[in-house]
Amino acid sequence: MDPLSLARWQFGITTVYHFILVPLTIGLAPLVAIMHTAWVRTGHERWLTLTKFFGKLLLINFALGIATGIVQEFQFGMNWSEYSRFVGDIFGAPLAVEALAAFFLESTFLGLWIFGWDRLPKKLHVACIWLVAVGTTVSAYWILAANSWMQHPVGAVYNPETRRAELDGVRGFFAVMTNNTLVAAFSHTVATALLVAGTFVAGVCGWWIVRSVRAGRSEEARAIWRPGAYIGLVATLVAGLAVIGTGDVQGKLMFAQQPMKMAAAEALCQGEQSVGFSLLTIGNLSNSCAGVHHVIQIPGLTSFLGTGTFTGPDSHLAGVDDLQAQLTARYGDQFGTDVSYQPNLMVTYWSFRLMIGLGIFSAALALAGLWLLRKGQITDSTWFSRLCLLALPMPFIAASFGWIFTEIGRQPWLVVPNPASPVNQVYLLTQQGVSTVVSGWTVLASMIIFTLLYAALGVIWFFLMRRYVREGVEPPTSPADGTTGPEPTLSFAY
Repeated sequence: MDPLSLARWQFGITTVYHFILVPLTIGLAPLVAIMHTAWVRTGHERWLTLTKFFGKLLLINFALGIATGIVQEFQFGMNWSEYSRFVGDIFGAPLAVEALAAFFLESTFLGLWIFGWDRLPKKLHVACIWLVAVGTTVSAYWILAANSWMQHPVGAVYNPETRRAELDGVRGFFAVMTNNTLVAAFSHTVATALLVAGTFVAGVCGWWIVRSVRAGRSEEARAIWRPGAYIGLVATLVAGLAVIGTGDVQGKLMFAQQPMKMAAAEALCQGEQSVGFSLLTIGNLSNSCAGVHHVIQIPGLTSFLGTGTFTGPDSHLAGVDDLQAQLTARYGDQFGTDVSYQPNLMVTYWSFRLMIGLGIFSAALALAGLWLLRKGQITDSTWFSRLCLLALPMPFIAASFGWIFTEIGRQPWLVVPNPASPVNQVYLLTQQGVSTVVSGWTVLASMIIFTLLYAALGVIWFFLMRRYVREGVEPPTSPADGTTGPEPTLSFAY
C-alpha cells in the first residue's frame, strides 16, 4: 500500500494503454491524407475506397486515444502534485499549448473532414485531412517537449525562495522548445509512428490481397488492395531506415546526458573500451549486474552506439558501478549515501532489446511484400498472409517497450540532473514528486477503476478495428483505371 509504488504503477499502466494508440494516429493520418490526395488528383475510385476504409480505422483509433489520454494529465495534479508544484511553471506550458493549439487544430479539421464529404470543395476537403496530420504531429512535439525537459532540463532556474524550478523567461521557453533531446526524441517518435502505421496498412492490405485472390476476386486484390499495400510497404521501409538513423542520434545523446540509463541497458558494471552489444545474457539482473555474463555479443557495437567508435580510447563507456560512485559523491550529502541511482536492470536491459528486436517483423514484411507484389503481381501465399497478421502488432509492442525503456531507465529521477549552468539545481527524485496527502488506498481504488475501464476500452477498440478490417470494402463498379462509378458503400459512414 505504498502510495509511491502504487502511483508509479498507475501512471505506467495508463501511459502504456494510451501510447498503444498514439503511434497509429500520428502515422496513419498522413497516409490517409496521401490516399485522399491521390483520389483528388487522379479521380481513380480505388483511392476513394482506400481513403474511406482506412479513414474509418483512423477515426476509431483517434476517439479511443482521446478517451485514454485524458486521465494522464489529471494524475499530475493528484498523485504527483509535489512534482507539479516543483516544475509546474515549466512542464505545464507545453501541455497547455498542446491542448489549446494542436489538439483543437486536429479536432476541428477532423470534424470538417468527417462531415465535409460532398459539402466542401474537393481541394479544401483534402486540405482538412492534411491539417489533421499536421495537428497530430504538432501535438506530439509539444508533449515530447515536456517529457524531454524531464530527461534533460534546460531553460530553467531554481528559485531558492519558493524552492521551485521556474522558466527563465522567453529565452528559457525557446530553450525548452529547441532542446536537443526534444529534437532527437521527436524525430525518432514520428519515424516510429510512421513505421507502426506503414506496417498496419501493409499488413491489412496484404492479408486482403491473399484473401481476395483465394475467393476468386483477383481484380479487387489488384485494383484496390495492391496499391494500398504498396503505400504501406514503402512507408514501412522508409520509416524503418529513419528509425535506425534517429535512434542512433538519440542513443548518442542518451550516453552523454543519461549514462546510467545506457550502462544499465547493457548491464555494464565496470567501465571499459570497445563494449559489445549482448544478444544473450545469463545471471541475475534483479538488483545488480555483478555475476552477469554476456554469452553472445556483437563486438564494439554498444561503444559505437554511444561514441561513434568501435575501438580505441574514445570507445570507453562508464559502467553502472562507476556511475553509482560518481552520483553518490555528488548528491550523497543531500540524499544520503545509501540511495541507489541505478534503474531496474532487468526491465531496462530487456526493454531495450525488445524495442529493437521486434522491429525485424516490420522489416520482413516490407521486404517480402515488395518482392511478392513487384511488377503488378498479386499473391495467394498462405505464409505471406500469416506474416501480415504476425507483423501487425509487433511495432505497437516495440514502441511501447521503447517508452518503457525511456521512462524506467530514467529512474530514480523524475527530473534528471543537468550539470550545465544555470539548471544545475533543477532535479527531482521520483520519491520526492509523489503527493504527500493522497493515500495508498485512494491510489489503489482509482488504479483498479482505471485499469478495468481501460481494459473495457481496449476490448472495444480491438473488436471495432477487427470488425471493420474484416468487413473490407465494396469495390467500385467502374474499371480500375476509370474516373466514374458510384461511391463505395461503407457501413461506418461519415
